[in-house]
Amino acid sequence: MQEQKAEQQLYLVMGGRVSDPRAIKFQDPESIHVAGVYADYERAEEAWRSNAQRTVDDAEMKYVIVHLHKLLDPEK
Repeated sequence: MQEQKAEQQLYLVMGGRVSDPRAIKFQDPESIHVAGVYADYERAEEAWRSNAQRTVDDAEMKYVIVHLHKLLDPEK
């Protein structure tokens, strides 16, 4: 019987100033703040929430969670 390994999941939390608060188009991609890369969604969500809350009064600042594992292996 072959043991199946759990797939590694990676989440990137990043944010920056956007041109339209309803979209995700960053004004200056070179100045995007990378909060970190996380191995589980719960920790990524904590980082996202912390950074989003810190910038809540600035409508042009937006933080997102990017599912890196989906980008690295799009067929899965």
